[in-house]
Amino acid sequence: MLLTPALIYGVSWSFAQAAGSFDPVAREITDETRLRGGVALMAAVGLVAGVVVVSRWASPLLSLVPALTLIGWSVYFFVAPDRALALPSELPPQGPLDATVDSGLRMLLGTGVFALLGFVLLVPAGAPRRWAGRHPGEDPGGHADYADYDEEPTSGRRQPEFF
Repeated sequence: MLLTPALIYGVSWSFAQAAGSFDPVAREITDETRLRGGVALMAAVGLVAGVVVVSRWASPLLSLVPALTLIGWSVYFFVAPDRALALPSELPPQGPLDATVDSGLRMLLGTGVFALLGFVLLVPAGAPRRWAGRHPGEDPGGHADYADYDEEPTSGRRQPEFF
């Protein structure tokens, strides 16, 4: 449950910071520190999202909940754009970063980036391997436990699976 707001607010704040730190018309960076901070946080959020997408040990709900939230909000944007764009100002956290996060949320929602991120997170949740429980003799990393065999096989070793 914590992953959804962390992804949404992390992407929104970093987008707003990065977008506000350069002038695309003049092709110059106006605030290098702000740009680096925004890009660094965006990279960290991308790393977390990537781990969620490829990790076999994670529950499929780990990616399904944020995926459905982002896709649902994007669909809501097409049904009632004014109401969907007003929603960020009604959600916590309220504070000094509120205006920055709100503008980032609205830009990412309106440009379809949240829909893109939602579908990226939805795909691994649909993989049947993610919903299957662990099999006996398999460790959390997905490798076979060779202690159950008389001898370790010399060929045909199982390759690690991501899904």
